[in-house]
Amino acid sequence: MNHPALQRLRRTDVASKLGTRNQPSHEELLEQWEKTGIKFVASPKLEDAYYSALKKLFDCIVPTYSQGPILHEGGVYHGSWLESTGTINAELLSRFIPMVSQQTYQAFAKLQREDGLIPYKLTAKGPVFKQIQLVSPLARSVWNHFRWNGHNREFLRRMYDAMRRYDQWLVTYRNTRGTGCVDAFCTYDTGHDLSPRFWHVPDVPYRNSPTDYSPDSPILPFLAPDLTANVYCQRNYLARIAEELGETGDEWRAKADESKSALFRYCFDTQDEFFYDLDNNGEFVRVQSDVLLRVLACEVGDDAFFERALRRYLLNTSKFFAKYPFTSISMGDPRFDPSSSYNTWGGTSNFLSLIRAPHAFEHHHRYVELTWVIQPILNALSRMTRFGQTINPWTGEEGYTESYSPAILCMLDFVERLAGILPTPNGELWFTGLMPEAFQASDAISEETAYRRMVDDVEFELVNSRNGCVVYQAGRPRISFPYGLRVVTRRDGTLIGAVGMSARRIEGTVSVDERMVPVSVEGNERLEFRHGGFHSVANPGVVWPTYR
Repeated sequence: MNHPALQRLRRTDVASKLGTRNQPSHEELLEQWEKTGIKFVASPKLEDAYYSALKKLFDCIVPTYSQGPILHEGGVYHGSWLESTGTINAELLSRFIPMVSQQTYQAFAKLQREDGLIPYKLTAKGPVFKQIQLVSPLARSVWNHFRWNGHNREFLRRMYDAMRRYDQWLVTYRNTRGTGCVDAFCTYDTGHDLSPRFWHVPDVPYRNSPTDYSPDSPILPFLAPDLTANVYCQRNYLARIAEELGETGDEWRAKADESKSALFRYCFDTQDEFFYDLDNNGEFVRVQSDVLLRVLACEVGDDAFFERALRRYLLNTSKFFAKYPFTSISMGDPRFDPSSSYNTWGGTSNFLSLIRAPHAFEHHHRYVELTWVIQPILNALSRMTRFGQTINPWTGEEGYTESYSPAILCMLDFVERLAGILPTPNGELWFTGLMPEAFQASDAISEETAYRRMVDDVEFELVNSRNGCVVYQAGRPRISFPYGLRVVTRRDGTLIGAVGMSARRIEGTVSVDERMVPVSVEGNERLEFRHGGFHSVANPGVVWPTYR
C-alpha cells in the first residue's frame, strides 16, 4: 500500500523536530518519549503545532525536591497544583512520560502534612497548604497510572496511605454543617478564579487557614457539588485500590454512597437538573457553571442522566456548547464574560475543562459527541504558538499565559483520541479512524494522517485517509477498516471490537490478517468481534446538538 503519510512517519526524527533543547534534562525526557515510539504526521500546520507543544511540554518538567523532575503547570504558574498538575495533567502524561507522572504524584504524597492534609500546591519554596483546591480525583489518576505502567504495588500502597489520611482530614475539617458534603470556604478551594459563582466570597480562607472561613460572611460555607463529587469518585477508586492491595473496599463504597446521597440531597436542583452550591442560608447559588461537567467527570449519574445533561446543557449552544466549547459559565447567564485575555472562569473556555471532559463522555460511551468537542479544539490548537490557558469561545484565539501544560497535553491527548493509538487502563488499544477537520476557510485539510506508538516493545502504526484506515504491526499491515470506525484490540493487537465514531452509519469491510469481515455500525454503537464476525452489544444512538 502506498501511503505517503506512512513513509513520512517512518522518516520523522522527533529530536530534529524539537530542535535545540533548552535544559540538560531535555535529553533524558527525549529518551523517555522515544521509548513510547510516538510520532505523528498530518498537515504541516497541525504537525508543526504538535511538535511545538511537545517542546514546550519539556519546559514544563522541572527538577524539584528529591523526587527528580516533576510536572509544572506552566506559564505564569510556577509549581504544581493538586487540582490539575497533580491529577488530570499527570494522568494524561502517564501515557507519554510515565516516569515524570509518578514522580509528580509521589511529591504530593511525600509532602503531606502530619494531620493528613495534602498540599494544594508545590513550589520551589516547598509545599503550600492555604486552601484545598480539589477538582479531578487523585485516586482515579493514580489507579490509571498504576494500570498503564507496570502495576507498581509499592507506589500504589504509598499513594493509598496518603489518600486515606487526606479523606479523614476532609471529614474532620470540611464537613462543618454535618451534611456529608464537602464545604467550600473560598474561591480558590475550587480554582474558580473570577467566577460569579464566588462573587462576594473571599479568594482565600480566613487568615489563610484551610480549616477556617470568614465568620463575617453572610453566605459561607458553601456545600460544594464539585468538591463533594470529587470525594465520591475518590472513595470509589480507593475501594478498587484497597482490593488490589488485599484489603476490603466495602467501607469505601459505603462512604462513597454517603457522599453521593449528600450531593443529590443538598446540591441538586431537580427542576433545573443542575448542581449548585448551597449557601449557609439554605439558598442555591444559581450560577450555571462548569461545575456540571466536573460532577459528571466524577462518574455521577447513569447513562440516562448524562444524556439529559447533554441535551439540556453540554451540547446546547445557548448554554455551554460554544463554537469552541466548553464555556466555564452558561452563555445564557447575564454574568457571562467571553474574555480570554486573563485568568478567569467567568465565561471563556478553559483547557482544564477540555482535558477533564473525555472521561465524562467516554464513561457513558458518548464517543461521537466527544469528537464534536475535539475537532474544533484541535483546529484551534493547530493555530497556536503560545499554548495559553484559555481560548476565546467564539474564535478559538488563544488567550491568557503561555506554555500551559493542560493546553499542551490537550493537543497530545486529542490527537491520540481522534486519529491515533490510545492505550486504555483496562488493557485495550484504540485505533481511531478519523482526521482533523477544517473549521475556518484558511485551514488546510490533511489528506492523510499517520501515528506510531510502541506497546510492550511492539511497534504499531495507524494510517488514516478518507478512503480507509490501516493498522500496521511490526511494520506489516494487520487490520484495515473504513474511515469513521474505531477498532479495538488487546495490547498484542488481537482484534476484539469496534465502535462507530461518526454520526452517520459506517458500512464496509474490515480486513483482519487478510480475512474480509463485513461491518455495519451506527454512531456510538459498540461491536464485539467473535467467531469471525462483528456482533452488536450496545447501540445508544447519538445525542444531537440543540439550539434553544
